[in-house]
Order: sequence, then C-alpha cells, then structure tokens
Amino acid sequence: MTYSDYTVGEPIADTKAPEGPVERRWEDRRFGVKLVNPANKRKLTVIVVGTGLAGGSAAASLAELGYHVKSFCYQDSPRRAHSIAAQGGINAAKNYRNDGDSVHRLFYDTVKGGDFRARESNVHRLAEISVEIIDQCVAQGVPFAREYGGLLDNRSFGGTQVSRTFYAKGQTGQQLLLGAYQALERQIDAGGVEMFARHEMLELIVIDGRARGIVVRDMVTGEIETHLADAVVLASGGYGNVFFLSTNAKGCNVTASWRAHRKGAYFANPCYTQIHPTCIPVSGDHQSKLTLMSESLRNDGRVWVPKAHGDKRAPGDIPEDERDYFLERRYPAFGNLVPRDIASRAAKNVCDEGRGVGPTGLGVYLDFADAISRMGRAAVAAKYGNLFQMYQRITGEDPYEVPMRIFPAVHYTMGGLWVDYDLQSTIPGLFVIGEANFSDHGANRLGASALMQGLADGYFVLPTTIGDYLARGVPKLAGDEPEITEAQTAVRERIEKLLSIDGTRTVDSFHRELGHIMWDLCGMERTEAGLRKALERIPELRREFWENVKVPGSAETLNQALEKAGRVADFLELGELMCLDALHRSESCGGHFRAESQTPDGEALRDDEHFSYVAAWEFTGSGAAPVLHKEDLVFEYVHPSQRSYA
Repeated sequence: MTYSDYTVGEPIADTKAPEGPVERRWEDRRFGVKLVNPANKRKLTVIVVGTGLAGGSAAASLAELGYHVKSFCYQDSPRRAHSIAAQGGINAAKNYRNDGDSVHRLFYDTVKGGDFRARESNVHRLAEISVEIIDQCVAQGVPFAREYGGLLDNRSFGGTQVSRTFYAKGQTGQQLLLGAYQALERQIDAGGVEMFARHEMLELIVIDGRARGIVVRDMVTGEIETHLADAVVLASGGYGNVFFLSTNAKGCNVTASWRAHRKGAYFANPCYTQIHPTCIPVSGDHQSKLTLMSESLRNDGRVWVPKAHGDKRAPGDIPEDERDYFLERRYPAFGNLVPRDIASRAAKNVCDEGRGVGPTGLGVYLDFADAISRMGRAAVAAKYGNLFQMYQRITGEDPYEVPMRIFPAVHYTMGGLWVDYDLQSTIPGLFVIGEANFSDHGANRLGASALMQGLADGYFVLPTTIGDYLARGVPKLAGDEPEITEAQTAVRERIEKLLSIDGTRTVDSFHRELGHIMWDLCGMERTEAGLRKALERIPELRREFWENVKVPGSAETLNQALEKAGRVADFLELGELMCLDALHRSESCGGHFRAESQTPDGEALRDDEHFSYVAAWEFTGSGAAPVLHKEDLVFEYVHPSQRSYA
C-alpha cells in the first residue's frame, strides 16, 4: 500500500438515530426498540470483551436484565482495567453550582470541543444520560467529593466555563471502576456472568454475516478456546500505544478492534488521537510508558515558561515579570482551562521557540505557588494530594516547593470502530462501546468525558439497543460451522508464524521504532511530506518485522513476548491506516494540526466544505487498498464556527 492507494466507496449513514428534535431522539429510540421478554433473555448469550468502565458496566447490566454474559479480560482481574487511570473526574450536567450549566450547554461544549466533527444525536444523548450516571454511581457507594454541607462537589475542566466535573480526589476512575466491578462481581456470584480473566481475544467469528463468537488464548496455559454467543460486545479500549510512549497501560492494544476490522467492521477516523497537555515529560530512552498528571490540576495550577529564550534559571529565581503565562495571555476567557488540543499545541509552540524548561527543553511549568498561598497547603493537599505524591515519587521533586514540569503526550483515541446510534458496527451483532468506538467526541475529547461515555454506553445505551437486535431473532448455531474452524486455524497459524521467524530483533525494538515514526510524522503536527514518508517507512518496517522478529518461548505456556508480538503486528497495520487517514484529511481539526492548514495567527484551520464527515475505512485484504466510506455530518443545533477560547 502507498499513500495514494485507497478508493472512495458508497457513503455510509447512521440509520438508527430518529428524526425530530434532538432532545427527543433518545427517548423516541428507547420507545421504538423491540423488547426481549424476561424468559427469553435467559436463553440468550452475550460476549463482552473488556472489563473497564464500559465493559464492566455493560456485563453487569446485561446480566441484571437476565442475559447470560461471558466476560473476558487479559488482566488478572477486572479491577486492573486501564479505566483506573482516569483520575480527574466525570462530567454531568447537574448544575449543582447554579452557574448556568444544563444538558444543552454540555451538548454544546462537547460538539464545539470536538471541533465540530461529532454527531449531534450521539452527543446530546450523552449529555442527557450524564445526569443519570451520577445517581447510579452514588447509589453504588462511589465516594465522590462533597462540600461541607454534604452536597456533591464539582470542579472545572478544560473547554468549559462551568463547574460540572464530579470527582473522588485524584482517583475518580478507580472509584468508578470499583463501583462497576462490585456490580459485575455480584452477577458473577449470581451466575449471570461467566468471568474469563487472563484471556485475550485473537479473532472474531462471523457466520452468515453476523458476529457469533470469538477465539481467545488462555494467557497462562496457552490453550486456544472458542466461545459462541448471540451477540458480541467489544469494550476493549483505545489504541494510543501505537505510539509506543503514551499514558496508556502497557497492555492496552488494538487487537480486538483490529481483528473485527479485518472481518468487516469499518474503522472510523483512525487518525484522531488525543494529545494530553499534562503529562510528566520524557526523561530518556529507558522509558516504556508515560505518566499522566490529571487535567484537574489546571484548575489551580498556572502554566508558564520564561519569557526569554534559553533561560535556564531555577523557576524560583525567575521574577514574575519575566514569566509568560502563555495560556492566560492568549486565551483570557478560558485561561489555563482551554481544551486539551489548544493547551497541548500552545505548549509545543513555546518549546519550539526555545523557551521550554527542564533538561530536554521539552516541558512547561505547572505552578501551584499561587494556589498554596491563596488556599493553604492543607486545602491543596485535600484536592490533589495523591497526584502530588505520585509526581514526587517519579521525579524526585516536591511540587509543593517547586513547579511541576509537564509536556503533551498521547492519551486517548477518538477514532475507533464505526457504530450507528445503537452502538452496532457494520457487522450485525457486533456492538462496540466506550473508547473502542468513534462516536461521541469528534476530533478532540473534553476532559472528564471518557468516564461519562464509558458508563453511559455500558449502563444505559447498550442494554436498550442490543435488545432490539436480539429481539429480531438470531439463528441457532450447530457449533460445527466452517467459519469456526477457519477462525481457530487462523489464530494457530499466526502464533506458529510468530514463533517460527526466530530473527534478531526484539518485539519492543519494532514497537519503539514504529512509535517514533508515528509521533514524529503523525503526532501533534503533520505535513503532507511527513505523512508520505511515514507511509513509505511503515510497510518496510512491517515486512522486516515478519522476517526478523525474535519471539522466544513457546505457545503452550505464559509467554508475554508472544502476546506483545501479536499486538505489535496489529499496530503495524493500524499505523499505516492512521497515516493514510491523516494524509487524506488535509485540514487541521482538534489536535490534528496540518501545517498546511492554519490561520494567520497559527491556529488550526478547519475545512468544513470538504471534510465535514466521518471517515469510515473498509478493510479489503492484506496489502490491498482500503475503501473510504464517508458519513456526512449534519449540524442543526450547534453550527460550526472557528473555535475561540479568547
């Protein structure tokens, strides 16, 4: 494949979203779905891959409704899902602060924050459900922070001018996951959920055009297992680790989604990845991942760099009038709480100017001196203490005494498998929820919205919409269909191939090189020339991988090198599609800055006339040109405009 090797196919449309006023569409869809009666639910099996917030809440909710659920995760326990890393909070339009928030304002902020590249129907539904999520989680005992009078507390996050983010200190994701985990464990104990920990999905089984099961590998024994069902749900998270260095857990991967993509599920907007502005800077080549500092810190921390180029003085030695609080200067209306893409690009720009801080010059200060002076150390510790402790343990610097150093890093992926309003992919019976789908965030996700989407999908949307599919009838399987054998054989042959190459390069060396290509050429700033270069280099790297990778050990036991090899092989295919998607979209939008498309003052310049669509890519075979299907975006309530946070 080369950069120009794709064809444009028939347009794709979301046919499940009802017509009419946007505030009525979810209610109309809920009333319009077919229902499965309770006795019949007990006869139906649903597979859920992933046990993070989306997968855990979905499995628990489906079992509560009466379905038989098979739940899979590659971790030792569902509690180890990467959702625990979402520290800062979860958005909801409760308007507890009486500061002007509403469902419509959350809807507006999310569409605008995504740079007008998300569906209005999906985003409005998300805003509506947000208020129900908080009640659900409080009922589960999630220990949200409370004000002195006992009411739930809120704080602000980027891209908004209201306080709508509910939080549990700096451990919000962990506490929400424990709530979902308890609900899941209750259903495991009741027999509604069969739990398969330490199992990795390696293939999707499609029979007569429907998703009917998965092939998994027991990661301890190496045994290849087949599991069949009436529907399959992917809740397997994002693919940020294609960049090697990211804030994701090392195990996060694209394999479940990519196996589905190769079987016919369209992959939408793969180049849309989020760069988070508040990450501990890279310290050297020894690192295998990066550490996120919560965006909540930007509530009270002030971001700055020296005004002078190459100023190497300690931060305490730089007078106030020689500091550039560049976010406050450039975006006075939002200040340090501009959206993530805006803050990340601004930080990169000042570092490119030679005003970055730290040993590498790739960092900016996040300073709490004013907050400590205003609120007192105890109050700051109450809000952010665990984050400060984490920073000090990693860097050896005390953020109570010196400013934190932060720099943008890959965090979340807005792209994912294409789904309709019901969260069903282009393969009937395959539903995709949470970060694994593309649906709700456009070209940039607002902070504290990932937890919101995961729980909305799992607790509220999927349990309604999957029933509509199942109620229409799913044929019974004999269990000996040839597609089952073909899927099993494909998995075994792939494993045997990886183990038989016996080359001279480690899996990590290939992954790290791919990460450098992706970050340098398809990261915060892209150019046509750079993307073409990436599209020449990635196929070469992939060919070398399949000729020269070294995977020690065997398939009949625990083998982490084998696990990584399969995941990196899929990253090598995904990376090429990401660069192709980035090349074809010759506009700047969200965090995806094309140097050829910018305003006179250096801001991102969208091209709504030519690119106001979802790019849904169809796999046509290994080495074959993919097909691009466009879903036009229609804006009736939030009309696209040049984003301004000044």
